[in-house]
Amino acid sequence: MQIILGVLGVFLFMVITSSVRVLREYERGVVFRLGRFIGVKGPGLFFLIPFIDKMVKVSLRVVAMDVPPQDVITKDNVSIKVNAVLYFRVVNPEGAIVSVEDFLFATSQIAQTTLRSTVGEHELDQLLSDRESINQQLATIIDTRTDPWGVKVSAVEVKDVDLPVEMRRALARQAESERERRAKIIHAEGELQASEKLAAAAAIIGKEPTAIQLRYLSTLSEISSEQTRTLIFPLPMDLIGAFADRSKKES
Repeated sequence: MQIILGVLGVFLFMVITSSVRVLREYERGVVFRLGRFIGVKGPGLFFLIPFIDKMVKVSLRVVAMDVPPQDVITKDNVSIKVNAVLYFRVVNPEGAIVSVEDFLFATSQIAQTTLRSTVGEHELDQLLSDRESINQQLATIIDTRTDPWGVKVSAVEVKDVDLPVEMRRALARQAESERERRAKIIHAEGELQASEKLAAAAAIIGKEPTAIQLRYLSTLSEISSEQTRTLIFPLPMDLIGAFADRSKKES
């Protein structure tokens, strides 16, 4: 008798234990009763009918899924490899379990096919320079396709673009030529500004004869401050002309 009571006690304990469920704040339980969906439970403590109710646990946290490298031919016929990272979360636990067999696998497949098709619609230069708009386009397309499953895509980021060796060399030459072009333009702009300033200075000196004398004195001050054995002493042309006129008169 005691053995039977002990067995019944253990059986009742197992039944009660299997009927009690506790879910965390970020978890939800999709409950089926005899195979039919009856509702979403959690978070916290709740009870299930043993042997009748079955629960599938779903996490509501954001999932960061790595999209494997995809072989893509761009719009300008360049063969590249592109990979990305996808950020999404479940917003409707019922749809994520009832509407699709494996929402993680399905979302991954949708991300891969969308990455190939979307990147193939752009040229290589646009992919390298305007990646933000491509990320937004990818997120919008994938989110539209996963919305019936209760999956919300928050962001898609293209991580790496693997170029062929020949294309890397061509881009390196193009970047070097661009740097040289910018350097020449900057140098030419500097020469133009310097010539404009010199022309303005010459115009001012031509209108004010005393300005050249002040500049002459400033130059002498700069020369005298340098420690050198050779000193070049410039003389104004009008001063030399005065001495020349005097020597002619005396002769």
